[in-house]
Amino acid sequence: MMKRLGSIRSYVNHSIHTSFNNEQSSNDHIIFLCKQKLFKRALETFELLQRNTSFSLYPSTYAQLVSACSSLRSLQYARKVHNHILSSNYQPDMIFQNHLLNMYGKCGSLSDARKMFDEMLERNLVSWTSIIAGYSQNGQEKEAVDLYFRMRQCGLIPDQFTFGSVIKACSYMNQVELGKLLHGHVIKSEPGSHLIAQNALIAMYTKFSRINEALAVFLRIKSKDLISWSSMVAGYSQLGYELEALSCFREMLGRGIYKLNEFIFGSVFSACRSLAQAEYGRQIHGLSIKFGLSFDAFVGCAVTDMYARCGWLRSARTAFYQIGNPDLVSWNALIAGFAYGGDPEEAISLFSQMRTLRLTPDDVTVRSLLCAFVSPSALFLGKQVHCYVIKSGFDLEISVSNTLLSTYANCSDLPDAYKIFNEIQNKADLVSWNAILTAFLQQSESGEVFSLFKMMLLSSNKPDHITLVNMLGASGKVASLEVGDQVCCYAMKNGLSEDICVMNALIDMYVKCGNMTSSRKLFDSMKNPDAVSWSSLIVGYAQFGYGEEALDLFQKMRYLAVKPNQVTFVGVLTACSHVGRVKEGWQLFRAMETEFGIVPTREHCCCVVDMLARAGCIEEAEAFINQMELDPDIVMWKTLLAACKTRNNLDVGKRAAEKILEIDPSNSAAHVLLCNIFASTGSWKDVASLRGLMRQKGVKKVPGQSWIEVKDRIHVFLAEDCMHPKRDRIYSMLDELWLQMLDDDYLPLHI
Repeated sequence: MMKRLGSIRSYVNHSIHTSFNNEQSSNDHIIFLCKQKLFKRALETFELLQRNTSFSLYPSTYAQLVSACSSLRSLQYARKVHNHILSSNYQPDMIFQNHLLNMYGKCGSLSDARKMFDEMLERNLVSWTSIIAGYSQNGQEKEAVDLYFRMRQCGLIPDQFTFGSVIKACSYMNQVELGKLLHGHVIKSEPGSHLIAQNALIAMYTKFSRINEALAVFLRIKSKDLISWSSMVAGYSQLGYELEALSCFREMLGRGIYKLNEFIFGSVFSACRSLAQAEYGRQIHGLSIKFGLSFDAFVGCAVTDMYARCGWLRSARTAFYQIGNPDLVSWNALIAGFAYGGDPEEAISLFSQMRTLRLTPDDVTVRSLLCAFVSPSALFLGKQVHCYVIKSGFDLEISVSNTLLSTYANCSDLPDAYKIFNEIQNKADLVSWNAILTAFLQQSESGEVFSLFKMMLLSSNKPDHITLVNMLGASGKVASLEVGDQVCCYAMKNGLSEDICVMNALIDMYVKCGNMTSSRKLFDSMKNPDAVSWSSLIVGYAQFGYGEEALDLFQKMRYLAVKPNQVTFVGVLTACSHVGRVKEGWQLFRAMETEFGIVPTREHCCCVVDMLARAGCIEEAEAFINQMELDPDIVMWKTLLAACKTRNNLDVGKRAAEKILEIDPSNSAAHVLLCNIFASTGSWKDVASLRGLMRQKGVKKVPGQSWIEVKDRIHVFLAEDCMHPKRDRIYSMLDELWLQMLDDDYLPLHI
């Protein structure tokens, strides 16, 4: 090794003394390297000459070296070159100083750039544009805009490059009014008609989520280039106008613009992914192959992600292996595809392959992999990845911990989810709190949701719309109107009531709490209620016996051309059932698929069974169940059995009970309802026989559960409950009520 290093030093010294034996050859050689874009070699040669010779450099050589530093973004070499200039006899003019200014901006040293700018005795438009660009490119947008207005005060007229830099800065500041002001400056100035300024305006309006303004600028451009088209396609794709993005891409091809790059393909594939249209993506994939971009890592990653998110996992794998040298981002896209596609074993296998190739996973890899585990059966694999996370130190990153929390929650392991939350509580962010609240809500632990919310209010994290939706969901589950009112006030006070998800959750909460007046008041206050808003109110009216109001609301919904969803028809059919409109209910049920394109589910069929049974059409309800294309579930037979009890229909009741017991032999509800039917018809021997069979099978009636809210606390009761702390007072009151019932000769029949 030492011998080899000695040989290298000898070669370098020989090069210096032979190739660079005078100033002319030295300068010529550096200029030659720069023109050949061998910037690093040129700067290394400059450094060698600086250490080993006393040769002077020409202004043209300095200019090439400054350009090399800008291209390499090398602040280290930039300062060395500048110091060499300062120590020489060369006195840079304003043009050269502008080059130095641009160099420091490209290298990310705003302090050096600003010092250079402030020391300039004379400045022109290029000087101002360079310093504005430097601030804009390095995240100092406000300073860039301030300098722009200072420049205008000096009487200088911006050119298209100035506009490009200041508009880009404005884009990241998210100040729409400032953007409109700059747009006005562009329109008034002649350079504003140039492409750089126009393309910057398109990108700016896209950042502001103002696609119409971006389109207006785009349409006014007479000679659009690839950047114009790319910006418009990207804007459509990013803002959710996927079909428009594909249409714009098609129009671009029709205009004969075929010099496509990887970025426009990335936007188009993203649009296909969002539309879940893998067939469109396949055609565009063929086009990218035609343009020789199939081996590009960026395009390959976008294609892989598109196929994977659309469920075309085999195509995703094929596209991935076509990438010349897949990087970590490409592997992450493939792993995420299989993870979200519900194939955790394959996701784990790909993760192992990636590690075999000595690619180091990052937090995105781990989070994508954890998203594969969404059921209790996958919990074992999730715990293995959790071990890797701890071993690799990824658990120190809050985003990974949040994903772990959600993984355990999705796998129904609430204790471990809560354990992770406790471990990160000091650094828990809003995502952490929302994840644990969602986990407890999914497991119907409403009391814990309320407790956690109180803890959250004491932390530094402020609730957002997701938090409030969780809280309102918990309030609705336990019919806690008092807590729901408090959440409603919080939403109004903090401006979260503008969010349609929060408003829908509020309507649903009030419906579940039985407060239809408040739910209707909220609904009427909404500017543009969506299908969820309408459906929640319709279902509420139907469930609480306001069938006519529900059907009137449905007619109004149709008149306003709001497309109903599956839940809407659950409410409408329930309303028809409660008000006895059997004929209208049948018509709506048949119109679901033919007119609205909604395939009836078991829940809709159950509503039809209930509608027929309530109207006394027990045999018709049984026939409907037997003729269904779907396999009837236990709820449907229970609905029929309950109707048989009401109508004292023993024959159909027996058959319904038999069907329930075929599905669930230990179902207590079927036994109890059948007992009641026997009792109502005076078949006491059958009652005694069925009771004996229940004892023999060990079937017990599931105890009823109820709750009541007193002073912001939920009290839950079970039948024959002995655990409540105030049970003595409760049973004492029940005894008094029992005695009063005996005095009134009210003797209920017990099963």
